[in-house]
Order: sequence, then C-alpha cells, then structure tokens
Amino acid sequence: MQRSNSSKSQQGFTLMEIMIVVAILGILISVVAYRYTGRIEEARTTAAQMDIKALGSALQMFKMDNAFYPTTEQGLRALIEKPSIGRVPNNWREGGYLQERKIPKDPWKYEYHYQSPGTHNRDFDLWSYGNDNQEGGQGEDVDVTNWETETPVQ
Repeated sequence: MQRSNSSKSQQGFTLMEIMIVVAILGILISVVAYRYTGRIEEARTTAAQMDIKALGSALQMFKMDNAFYPTTEQGLRALIEKPSIGRVPNNWREGGYLQERKIPKDPWKYEYHYQSPGTHNRDFDLWSYGNDNQEGGQGEDVDVTNWETETPVQ
C-alpha cells in the first residue's frame, strides 16, 4: 500500500505562526487587563466606603452604650477591646462592637484613620488615604472619607 504525499506535507505549525498567535494573545490579555484595572480600583474604593460605614455604625453603637465616642488616643481599638486609658466606658459591650473582633484594614492593606472629635464632622472623622497612603490624590490614590461620601457617616 502506498502512502500519499499529503501526510508528508503536514508538519505542524511554523515558528512564525506560533509567534503570531502568542502576539495576538498578548494583545488580547493587555486589552482585557486594561479594561478591568479601573474596575478593580473602583471596587476597592467601594469596599473602603462600606468599611467606613460599618465602622461608623459600630462607633455609634459604642456611643449608645457609653454616651461618648472613643477618643483619638483610644482609637478604633476601642471597638474590640475595652479601653483602659482615657475615659473608660462603663457599659462596654462584652465581645466588642465588631463581629470579627478585629479592626479591618482598608482594601490597600493600610490602617483606617480615626479622629474624635473630628475636624470635618463634629463627632468623629474616619478615613483611608487610598492606594498611595498619602493625603489627597485622584484615581486609585483618592482618599475615602466619612465626610465626602454621598451619605456622610457620623
């Protein structure tokens, strides 16, 4: 039985064809990554806003129980541990005011900032400096605060 010449002509892909496919895949990946990078930063900003609202609610519960907000020195730690410095709360809730018993970090892995009394709000200010962890900024470096949100958290 004689084999046809057509089986000899099938030698696989050439190096040039493989390089073209890899280049096309690279372009597609970079286009998709570019489109989703903005979404990731938007999601981080939204997560920080939600954290700030949740921390604001926990601070309000602290005040309802104790008739005052934690001082700047006591900080957010007063939501998970009964303060032993400054004005000590008499009605501090056993188990604290945060479900996970830990202070969350912002989506960029930095600590949230807290000041009471606040400079922008009478009771307290709560904020994240965003990706650059520096005051001010735009885009991914924007500050997320409880005084510049659509519904201020106090």
